[in-house]
Amino acid sequence: MNDLVFTRKDEAVTDSLIVAEYFHKDHRKVLRSIDNLLGGLPKNGHTLFKETNYIEEQNGQEYRKFLMNRDGFSLLAMGFTGKKALQWKLKYIEEFNKMEQALMERKNEEYINARKNGILTRKSETDMLKKLVEYAESQGSTHANMLYVTYTKLVNKLVGVKTRTGADARQLKDLETLERVILSVIDEGISKKSDYHEIYQECKKNCKLISEIAHFGDYSKLRPLPT
Repeated sequence: MNDLVFTRKDEAVTDSLIVAEYFHKDHRKVLRSIDNLLGGLPKNGHTLFKETNYIEEQNGQEYRKFLMNRDGFSLLAMGFTGKKALQWKLKYIEEFNKMEQALMERKNEEYINARKNGILTRKSETDMLKKLVEYAESQGSTHANMLYVTYTKLVNKLVGVKTRTGADARQLKDLETLERVILSVIDEGISKKSDYHEIYQECKKNCKLISEIAHFGDYSKLRPLPT
């Protein structure tokens, strides 16, 4: 027998095959029940069930099945009656609770690690920006101190956060990725004695490219470089 509840994309789910197995129902009837539920759900309700496929080992044929989250399962299981069905409903609820607790603990651990790594990278970036400020001043910049704000706004805008304080674990990792890019580009630009405006443009170009590929936040509005 399969595990009752498993994870997909950081969400606790089960599927129609497992439900059919544990509740001793024909899988075709379970599919029909889900199809009927989907027919009556509003558009945003279709997030409860996701249609996918599986390969039957006995004949190698592909068949449809549904993934469902806790709410989807609860909606489907409303139609299952009897003492045995009640016992399995309670078992499913217990397993969903366990899996969701495990996911929460994992997300908290990921956030803590992302926060720690981000602090170290941010410190390195700040040190590099200090070096860039001195470099820009040597090239005649009268507002070089604004570079701290400009580069911070650059990465925050690309990731889609206003400040680091409100960022989640994924966003903190994205910030760290872009800050490492900036570190590398600034260091290389200073070594080549590039104009500090050109260094910023190169940072922006590389960060935008990574943001587009990785589907970060809104990169349409970026702060201009101070003179």
